[in-house]
Order: sequence, then C-alpha cells, then structure tokens
Amino acid sequence: MNKLPKLDDNDNIPIYVKLSNHIKREISHGEWAEHSRLPSVRKFAEMLGISTTPVEWAYQQLIAEGYIYSQPRRGYCVRAMVDSYHAMQIEKLDPQIAGQSPEARTTWSDHQAIRPVRAVQYDFHMSRNDFSLFPMAKWQQTVNRVWREEAKELLFYGDPQGEWGLRCEIAIYLAQFRGVSSSPEQIVVGAEQHLLMSLLAQTLLHKGEAQHSIGVENPGYRLLPGTFRNYGYQVVPISLDHDGLNLTELEQTGVKLAAVSPSHQFPLGLTMPITRRLALLDWAERTKAYLIEDDYDGEFRYYGRPIPSMQGLRDGSRVIYMGGFSQALAPALCIHYMVLPKELMDHFREMYKTVLFEQSASRLHQRTLEMFMREGELGKHIRKMRNVYKRNHDLIVQAIQLHFGDRVEIKGQHSGFHLVLRMATKQSAKELVTAAIEAGIQISSTEYLWANGSEPADGKREFIIGFAGIEPERIEPGIAALARIWGDY
Repeated sequence: MNKLPKLDDNDNIPIYVKLSNHIKREISHGEWAEHSRLPSVRKFAEMLGISTTPVEWAYQQLIAEGYIYSQPRRGYCVRAMVDSYHAMQIEKLDPQIAGQSPEARTTWSDHQAIRPVRAVQYDFHMSRNDFSLFPMAKWQQTVNRVWREEAKELLFYGDPQGEWGLRCEIAIYLAQFRGVSSSPEQIVVGAEQHLLMSLLAQTLLHKGEAQHSIGVENPGYRLLPGTFRNYGYQVVPISLDHDGLNLTELEQTGVKLAAVSPSHQFPLGLTMPITRRLALLDWAERTKAYLIEDDYDGEFRYYGRPIPSMQGLRDGSRVIYMGGFSQALAPALCIHYMVLPKELMDHFREMYKTVLFEQSASRLHQRTLEMFMREGELGKHIRKMRNVYKRNHDLIVQAIQLHFGDRVEIKGQHSGFHLVLRMATKQSAKELVTAAIEAGIQISSTEYLWANGSEPADGKREFIIGFAGIEPERIEPGIAALARIWGDY
C-alpha cells in the first residue's frame, strides 16, 4: 500500500467508508497489481492504530462491490480491472462531494435539481398554498393512533387499488363536496397524477379501443397529454371558446377520448356552463367516447357554492373523474385518486394482472387520511382554507386594479388558487418573466401551456399569478413592485 488513508475526525464519514474509498482509488489508479494480496485485517488495523472491525467492514464492502476477492489461506486479493470506468466513478465520489458539509451538498444538489428552488421576495407561485394553517397537531395525533393500532399490518403491501377504508371515505366526500356519483369499487388511489394517468392509459389500451388519440384543451395542463403521448396516443389540441372546450372542433377530430377541466380550467380559469357540460356528455354517449374530468381545485370557489362535477350530472356517465388532496391538504401527502366508470373496472383489473403493480401511496398516509375524513377534520379544514384564500383572492384583485388599472385584463376570478393577467405589450413573455424574477417576484407565463407554438388569437401576453401561498401583507407591495418593473416595458 503506497500511503495510508487519512482518518481524521473532522467529518461524519465512517472509518470503514474512508478505508474502502481509499483502497478503491488505489486499485482504480493501478497502484495495486492484479491478484496482489492486501494486508491482513489484523496487520492493516495495527498499521492504522484502529480496531479490526472497521477494516473487516471495509474489506467486505470491497468484496461486495467487486474490487477484491477472498481466498482460503491467501487472504484478500485484488480483482482484475477491465477498464477505467471505476476510476472515473471514484473521482466523482472523492472528497469534493463526499466530504462536503451537509450545507454545501444541499447547495450543489439545488443547482442540479430539475426544478431549482428560487429565493424570492414575493412568491406568486401558481401552486403554492398556505401550509402554515395545516392542522399539524391533529394530523400527528392521528398518525400516532394509526401506528399504535396498525403498525405491523401497515408495513406490508396494501391493496394495489388503494386502502378500502379510504376509498369509502373518498366516495362519501366526493358525493358531499363535488356531487360525484361513485362507489369504493370504482376508486383507484395513487401517489400522484402521472401514475394514475399511466394506469388509465394502459387500461384503455387493454380495452382494445380501435383509435388511440386524445383531445386536450389548448392551452392546458401538460402532464395529461404528455403521459398519453408516451403511451403511443396521438394528442390533438382543441381550442377554447368563452364556454370552454370548443365542441365543434371536438366533433371534427373524431377522437374517442377527451380531457377537460370544467370547474376551473387550467390555466385560464374558465368555468364551463351547464349547457356545455351536458353537450359534452351527449357527445361521449353518442360517440361511445370517454371524458377525463380533471377537478384539481373544484372545492375552492369563493362566491356562491362550489359548482358540482360534470361526472355527477348523469347516472352512468362516460366520465373518468380525477382529483386529489394536494390542494385541499398538501402535496407532500402524495394521495390522488381517479373514479372509473363501472364498465372500465373489469379492464382495469385485467390490466393489473398483466403488470402486478403495487400500491403507490403510503399506507400510513392513507389510513391517517381515512380517519381524518371520517372524523370531519378534512371538511373543517377546507372550510377554513376557503375563507383564507378568499381573502387573498380579493386582496390581489384589488391590488391589480389599483396598480395596473386598465393596462391588464384579469381572467379566472372567483375560484382556484391563481389568476391570469392578460396584457398587450411588444415585449416577449420571457423578457417580462425574467425581469420579474430578477426583481424577486415569482410569476409564470402561460406560453409553455400552449400546444405546437400556438398563442392567444389577440396576441396578448398571459401570466399566471398565484395568491394562495403568499402572506396577505405581501400581496399589495408585490403587485405594486411588479407594476413598477413592467411599467418600464
């Protein structure tokens, strides 16, 4: 061994890890001949002035990773290295990263993140909610009760379709809050929307529909068309008129599957009137097509009662209803659901037999949420948050009217968690968003939600301004700052 490893105590890296990394570097750099012997465990421990246990662990780790091997009466020997791959990998694992402080590693990780976190002064993020009012104490009490009573059972696999008790509560909740007609047998629980959409796409493919295409709102939510496209579906963008999805265009496409967000269209915030909803249901029945109803924030309407779902307007409708608890509670719980028409359930189960997937949402969270709902805590929380978000909604509308005047048009009022500002400008949306972010104001453009490079017919720029996750006292100063910055453009 050319040099002994440094075993200082200035970091939290275990001694056996330092030893194994040191030996890996030497082997990878060719400083050990193939099949040469390493010092015995006892001798190496004496050389380092440590006990034999870390050395034994280090050697076992090297055996597991394929760097060395053990032979009776010969001890530990170096394996032949086929190429320089391991050397390159070890350089990446060197103290540059492995020895960094947790703070430094966090900073490096943030720079590599798919969705970097920005520090901003005014956070008008479209999906951020006010989590300061999350009922943490009650939730923790329920978690503790579930663990005490069911810990052993919860550590095993659950029903791939979701916990039965939670599905019963969801069916009751949907009937009460959203007017959805369903039974627990029709509900599928999943950790996030992409997974549920993937299961739906596979179910429809398993059903053997002759045509694999889907009509989607333009502009609209990208996750849905992106998921179906990856399963081989042709995605057909359909424009919106003042009532929502353009029915004439839908008829012309000939698709047998269409996705809509009728209660609060994303991103423009349109609410589909009853006449258009019934017309869509007629279209689905007449053409033997299916409708996907995305009801991501249907509970949150601030003037009048929440508008009932499209799925519940007609018994036995050909509507696949999708929802979740990210907006009502918190995204971190990772509990979403879809309600399938009864006629699709056999196809779903047959599809399951070909895949044998497991339950994706945490059983602990599912059982906790079940109790939370059964005891009325979810309804209580939604009512409280509806009042909080209504206050923020009214404050941001007033601030926009005060500081922008008639320079902008506000769309999507009275529900959800964001508004859309439309303005005529010669500047690109990217330039305006960049200017806002550089000034510490988090907003987004709708440009990425339009399909195939299309844009609003009148050429106006559209921006998404979230109001649910920002402190009330920061709303007016934030909008004032945005108006000043954009005033220069």
